[in-house]
Amino acid sequence: MSSVWLPCGDYHQNYTQDQSWWQTTFIQAKMILLLLILFVGIPFLLPGYWISVATMVGYTAMGALGVQLLIGYTGLVTLGHAAFIAVGAYTSTLMILQFPWPSFIVNLGLAYPISIVCAAIVGGIWCVLFGLPSAKVKGFYLILTTMAAQFITVDFILTQYVSQIGGRGQAFSIPPGIIKIGPYAIDTEIKIYYVMIVLLTLMIAAMSNLLRSKVGRAWVAIRDNDIAAEALGINIIRYKLLAFFVAGAFAGITGAFWVSNTAALSPEHFPWFWSLWLVGVILIGGAGSIHGAIFGSMFMVLVMEGLQWAVIPLSEYYPKLLMDFAFIKDSAFGLAICAFLIYEPNGIAYRWWQVKNYFNLWPFSY
Repeated sequence: MSSVWLPCGDYHQNYTQDQSWWQTTFIQAKMILLLLILFVGIPFLLPGYWISVATMVGYTAMGALGVQLLIGYTGLVTLGHAAFIAVGAYTSTLMILQFPWPSFIVNLGLAYPISIVCAAIVGGIWCVLFGLPSAKVKGFYLILTTMAAQFITVDFILTQYVSQIGGRGQAFSIPPGIIKIGPYAIDTEIKIYYVMIVLLTLMIAAMSNLLRSKVGRAWVAIRDNDIAAEALGINIIRYKLLAFFVAGAFAGITGAFWVSNTAALSPEHFPWFWSLWLVGVILIGGAGSIHGAIFGSMFMVLVMEGLQWAVIPLSEYYPKLLMDFAFIKDSAFGLAICAFLIYEPNGIAYRWWQVKNYFNLWPFSY
């Protein structure tokens, strides 16, 4: 039987059909429409403010993918992921500003793309260094080691030493037009958005393919029961460290992208709260789902933007509200996590899965 739309689901004859991305014509049409919205609709139909909001959603999703891989798919809790994003950002910045590139590399606009690759490698290696304790510890003790990554990397190494390179003080100034991909300078909101959407698409594709492979199945087995996985012959230390490397590489790419979206790079861009924020994104979006990283990022960014819109008119009558907005945002973040843990512990992705199943199985959706 061919793979066609059926009122009670799809019939698959082999593993390849079951694991294919776009299994029906209807899904193919939906994905083409989504790509048109992302690459044409948002950049050309929305005003500049909403393009920057969309860029922030993508940046959050890029950072959350690595956290999702560790927490959702491998069962390794991390509370210091902002450190690895910072490593990627500083690697890319130093390579652009300090590395003596040959003139033809600069003229061809290849310095920034090469720095993204190097940021991924350095971020992955740095993440593995702090993932080494996962070979012996897990749970609460692993949380402490990942927290140590944040304080050692950002508060000590980057702030006290790396930020002082070149005598710039605490921040690296990134001159306009220096971030280039080929002949194009990444100097407008639309260009920054396109860089984000291309990198995010590549990261999602890479993670999806990894999860459908032997490596992904090993990660899920370790998450579900690491003792049983080891008994089945899975080298859990090897796969745990590989998970840390991939998560760190994703973080490095995320940090390298952030360089194109800021005029000055500072350790203040990567506080410990950003690590907590990314974990919250996963909890709200849904652990163990790539959709969870996307939905969680959309929820957190859009809700906080809406909260800011609500506070600004009220600040005319209560000026202190605007001054205390950072505390209001933190409170809303905590309340959102509590609400989801109580009323929707599986996250938005689970609800999305239920909605899809309802329509795919209709009229037998009982």
